[in-house]
Amino acid sequence: MTDDDRFHDPALAINRVYTGKGDAGSTRLVGGQRVSKDDLRIECYGTVDELNAATGAARLSCIELGLDDLAADLLRVQHALFNLGNTLATMPADMVPSMPRVMPKDVEWLEKRMDVANADLPGLRSFVLPGGNRANVELHLCRTIARRAERLCVALARREPDQAPGGATLPYINRLSDAFFVWSRVAAVASGGSEVTWDPNAA
Repeated sequence: MTDDDRFHDPALAINRVYTGKGDAGSTRLVGGQRVSKDDLRIECYGTVDELNAATGAARLSCIELGLDDLAADLLRVQHALFNLGNTLATMPADMVPSMPRVMPKDVEWLEKRMDVANADLPGLRSFVLPGGNRANVELHLCRTIARRAERLCVALARREPDQAPGGATLPYINRLSDAFFVWSRVAAVASGGSEVTWDPNAA
C-alpha cells in the first residue's frame, strides 16, 4: 500500500467511556449531526458492529482449531468492518478520500479468498445446517448477521438515495456473507468432522 492509498489514522482519544449526552435517545454521527438512536443509519452500523464482535468470536474458535490462515482472514475482515462502520456513521457529504471505508479491492480480496477455500471443499448436494463444530456455528452466525446488515443497508439506500453509503459498501457486505458460508464449511471439515446436511424428512 502506497502513502496515496492509505487512510488517515484515527484522530481520537478515548479517555472517558460515558458522556451522558445520549441519555435522551440521540447519538452523534461522525460529521456532528445528532440523530435518534433508533435511526436506520444507526441500525446499519450497529449491526455491522455486532457482526464485528461475532467475527472476533469465530476467529478465536478458528485459532483453537489451528486454522491460522482463516483466523488471519477474519482479522482482516474485522478491520474492514470497522472501516465500513465508519462510512455508515458518516453522511456522504462529510466523507473525504482519506477517511476509512471499504474499497473495490476489498471485494476482490473476498472473492479470491473464497475461490481458494472452495477449491479444497467437497461438492454440496444439499443445504447445510450449522453444527459441524463451534467455529462452524459461529461463522454461520456471522453469515446471518451479515445478511441482516445487508438488508438494513439496502433499506437505507432506498429511503435516502442521496445520503446512502455508496462505493463498495453493498457489494462488500453481500460478498462477505458468501465468504462466511464458505469459511463455515472450511471450519466444519478442518478438524476431520463432517458437515450437517439438511434432510427434509428428518423434521
